[in-house]
Amino acid sequence: MAGLIGIGLTGILGNQSALNTTGNNITNANTPGYSRQEVVFETQQGQRTGAGTIGKGVSVADIRRLANEYLVQQVREDSTLTGEQQALNSELSRLDNLLGGETTGLNNALNNFFASLQNAAEDPASLPQRQLVLSEAQQVVNRFQALSQEFIQQRESVKTQMQQGVKDANTLLKSIADLNLAISESPGLAQGRMPNELLDQRDEKLRQLSELVNIRVTETEGSQVNVSLSNGLSLVVGNNAAQLGTRGSAEDPTRLEFTLTNGGRTLNIDEQISGGKLGGLRRFDNEALKPAFDELGRIAIGVAASMNDQHQIGMDLEGDLGGLFFNDVNDLAVQRSRIVANANNQLPRDGQLAVEITDSTKLPAGSWTLQFSGDGRNFELIDKASGKIVNQGRLPDPVQSEITMPGFNIRVEDGTFNAGDKYLIQPSRNAAESIGLQVNREEDLAFASPIRATTGDQNVGTGKIDQGTMLNVRSPFTGSLLPGFQTAGELANGPLTIAFAAGGPSGMTFTVTGPPPASATVGTANQPYEAGKINTVFSDDPAAGADYQGFQFKLTGQPATGDTFEIAYNSNGVSDNRNAELLAGLGTANTLNGKSQSFTESYAGLVEDIGVKTRQSQFDLEAGKTLLEQSTGQRESVSGVNLDEEAGKLIQYQAAYNASAKVISVAQDLFNTLLQTFR
Repeated sequence: MAGLIGIGLTGILGNQSALNTTGNNITNANTPGYSRQEVVFETQQGQRTGAGTIGKGVSVADIRRLANEYLVQQVREDSTLTGEQQALNSELSRLDNLLGGETTGLNNALNNFFASLQNAAEDPASLPQRQLVLSEAQQVVNRFQALSQEFIQQRESVKTQMQQGVKDANTLLKSIADLNLAISESPGLAQGRMPNELLDQRDEKLRQLSELVNIRVTETEGSQVNVSLSNGLSLVVGNNAAQLGTRGSAEDPTRLEFTLTNGGRTLNIDEQISGGKLGGLRRFDNEALKPAFDELGRIAIGVAASMNDQHQIGMDLEGDLGGLFFNDVNDLAVQRSRIVANANNQLPRDGQLAVEITDSTKLPAGSWTLQFSGDGRNFELIDKASGKIVNQGRLPDPVQSEITMPGFNIRVEDGTFNAGDKYLIQPSRNAAESIGLQVNREEDLAFASPIRATTGDQNVGTGKIDQGTMLNVRSPFTGSLLPGFQTAGELANGPLTIAFAAGGPSGMTFTVTGPPPASATVGTANQPYEAGKINTVFSDDPAAGADYQGFQFKLTGQPATGDTFEIAYNSNGVSDNRNAELLAGLGTANTLNGKSQSFTESYAGLVEDIGVKTRQSQFDLEAGKTLLEQSTGQRESVSGVNLDEEAGKLIQYQAAYNASAKVISVAQDLFNTLLQTFR
């Protein structure tokens, strides 16, 4: 009887364990990372008799955790991809909405500004029209500055998210290390009895960590795992966790770089952070936000430089030459702000450099690294986008020199440079923030041209002269005013007289002279005149000496000997709109990208570039979500709890439990019957 009772008891105990396990599965059906468990039954060793072996019941060999390491790893990898794309898409969408919005973008402000210039050109003396130009110009400034501030706010938001992500990662790393220790010290581990709940918790922490950064997980002794970055740098070894961190970038103090501290040593691991939320934020900063800063700044420089150049060669309502319209793009403080010295440069760190914009039409949008080697005078200029060397050479002694690039020059002014010193070159990064309006009064708007031409009263030929083209009022070499514009309100070396005489291969020549009594020749005397062609008065080449006066006139027709034309200052030219027309024309003129794009086209290119990146990230995010759903579904098919299946098992184990109890009951009845036979 005792054997039958023992057999029934093992059945009760075994099925009770199965019922408990099934109940545990059901109650943890919605627990993140939980892996379904099942009881592994094993027949107890039987009792051998002469008639054969009699069974002695059942025992619970193991409570097994149903998990497939390959599927768990696949979920981690897909979590990394989805985490990266979620962060990237979220930030790109914000930037895309900012740049493309009608009220937040730049296009409307630019279009309204140039439209106001066109309207003012129709009535250049109208003060209300001039005031509208100033108002719309201020709106352009406000839009540039507002976009720059929004960029800065988004940059700071990204930095905050990076810092929080690092804190979350460190918490997870510490938890994984603690779980490693707890698992290795778990009772029964040597006998193969795994601490299922601890393993589930660790897998869930690893999954959460993979959402933040791309990791590699390697199993080690004692059922522990080592965790490292994708390049092999250790994050967790056994029960020891490294510490991730952030700090201001040595290259660019407005940015953060990632660090890893382990064993008292701190490494810069910025280049090793990939995948996950942290990798997505870093990608957004490098691939979208920095280029957007550079491109917006390049457009701001293009608008300011082209407007300034044209406005300065015009004449205002009071007869004076036009001044700066927007802030000077080559203000000395601004030039020097385009250089950022690396914080790791060697002492004495007294290198002084500046970046001068030489031609806004050729200026590229980007950043460069100027690094020194050898004895500190060899240099290489590296494009940060491509990583290629775009200029190299050797500084002279003394070091004062210029490094020439398309659209800008790097001016080495003074200081000591050591091997390994680096400087970040950012010609356009902060230009949108620093743009400002210089014209304050309506009367200061230079809508007229300062020169005009008149035909001599005694002319008998059919020769004609246009009203001239202004080229410059300053020497491009020295920056000083050209001779004709050194006296305010008049042509200092004029009026100039163009007189025709017989002679030359074509039968007619002309000479330009200054005012009497000296009537000195200006430029080349007895220049041949060719009938039937356009003949120019003065050169458009600043290197042409006296033949360059900062303006040029065109002669046509057939003048007669003795005919004259006069070039003079455009005094009282309040109704002249020639410069206003040229200013308005800048709105559609190709003034950027090697004169292949207008301002609005360049801005549209920026909007399109961010839009394409946003759409691509949306596609990648949807694909990543699909992959994660598939891998999660595959894991759930193995490890997930199916409530219908568990309910069926409850009935199965309950029936087996009841049957085992019935075995004990039968054994008791038999025992009682046996006892009664002896009464």
